[in-house]
Amino acid sequence: MTAPPLVDDAALVAASRDDPERFTGVYDRHFAAVRRYVAARLGPEAADDVAAETFLAAFRRRAEFDPGRGVVRAWLFGIATRLVGEHRRVEERRYRTLARLGPGRPEDGPEERVADAFDARLAQPRLAAALRTLSRKERDVLLLAAFTDLARDDIAAALGIPVGTVDSRLNRARGRLRAALSPTKGT
Repeated sequence: MTAPPLVDDAALVAASRDDPERFTGVYDRHFAAVRRYVAARLGPEAADDVAAETFLAAFRRRAEFDPGRGVVRAWLFGIATRLVGEHRRVEERRYRTLARLGPGRPEDGPEERVADAFDARLAQPRLAAALRTLSRKERDVLLLAAFTDLARDDIAAALGIPVGTVDSRLNRARGRLRAALSPTKGT
């Protein structure tokens, strides 16, 4: 018995216009990635709701999807990014809290994992504070690049901006983060 041929995402979205059940395939393929991205931006508490909102918005706007403007995955991350923007007060609060928490105690486990966890926890408040200094647009581009496997072209499509703008925002954001996280900063 052979497996049925894979249908690409754009074909699923198009087919779902006449047969709404077909949109389930898009959800099944991309929900976990969208949820991870949202959780990284807003925390796990908001991730399920915002990811679900993303797919509800995509389902409602599926007739507007234009494969000529980018892939479905980028379209979904663009919707998620806009919804994160609407929830950015939650994101700002999360970064403020992480910046204030300071380093925690490392978890038990193999020596390397403990050392890595300790190093990450030490850096977390500084990183959160540095992320707060970025503009929303810079943060959107940087976090799409960091938390998804989208290419520059797909990030541009997701946000509805030119690739050159993605490059400049990403470059600016990385430079500001490097400066903020530099070991010589504040010494």
